[in-house]
Amino acid sequence: MSYEFLLCEIENKVAVVTINRPPVNPLNTRVFQELSQIFDALEANEEVRTIVLTGSGQKAFVAGADINEMAGLDVVGVNKMNSVSRNVFIKIENSNKPVIAAINGLALGGGLELALACDLRICSDRAKFAFPETGLGIIPGGGGTQRLQKIVGQGLAKELIYFGDMFSAERAQELHIVNKVVSVEEVVQTAIEWAEKLAQKPPVALQMAKVAINNGSDTDLETGLILESACFATAFATDDRKEGLQAFIEKREPVYVGR
Repeated sequence: MSYEFLLCEIENKVAVVTINRPPVNPLNTRVFQELSQIFDALEANEEVRTIVLTGSGQKAFVAGADINEMAGLDVVGVNKMNSVSRNVFIKIENSNKPVIAAINGLALGGGLELALACDLRICSDRAKFAFPETGLGIIPGGGGTQRLQKIVGQGLAKELIYFGDMFSAERAQELHIVNKVVSVEEVVQTAIEWAEKLAQKPPVALQMAKVAINNGSDTDLETGLILESACFATAFATDDRKEGLQAFIEKREPVYVGR
C-alpha cells in the first residue's frame, strides 16, 4: 500500500514510520487516515514486532494540527476530524506492538498528543514541546488533557495546558514526558536500537505487560492486580515462556517465535 504523507521501512522486525509533510509535518485528516491504515497493516504483519514513529527532517516531529484545514471547518467538521484523530491515537496506544516516538524536533499540540499515545519517547536535545491550543481559543482535542495528567499529574498538566508555554527537551525529561534525550543526529537511530532490543523479546509478554499497565492505570489497585494476574497467566501459557525458562536453565540465548 502506498501513502501520500507517510514513509515506512521495515528491517530487523522494526517498522520505521515517518510522517512526511515537510517542513513541520502538520496533521490533517488525510494523515490521520493514513496513520490508521498503516497501523492496521503493521498490526497484522507478523514480521514486525516493534514500531518507531517519527517526522521527516530535523525541524519537527509534528508541529501540531493543520491550522489551515481546521480554520475552514465548522463544529460538525472539526468534531469529525477530532473523532478520526482520537481513534488513531487510541489505536496507537493499544497496539499489540511497542511503539516508540522518535521526536526529532517540535512536538506541539496534536504532535505532542501523538507522542503521548506512544509507549516510549526519545527526543532530540533540540526538541521543543507545548500545548498552545488555549492561545488559539481551543483546547487539546486528541487526548492531551487526559494522557498528560497521567504522566505529570493534574496540577502540572493544568499549568502546561493553561499557559501553553514552550518547554525544552530537558524539562520534558524532568517531567517524565520523554524517556531519553540524545543529539538530533542520534534520535532516530537510538529509537531503532531500542526497538530492535524489544523485537528480540517475547511479543506476547510485551503485549500483556502493555495491557496490564495501560488498563491498570485507569482502575483501583485490587482490580489492577486481578488484571495483572490474568495477563500473567496468558503470558505463562505461551511457548515463548517455555523457551525463555529453558534457555535460562541452559544458559543460552532464547529464540522467541511469538506464540
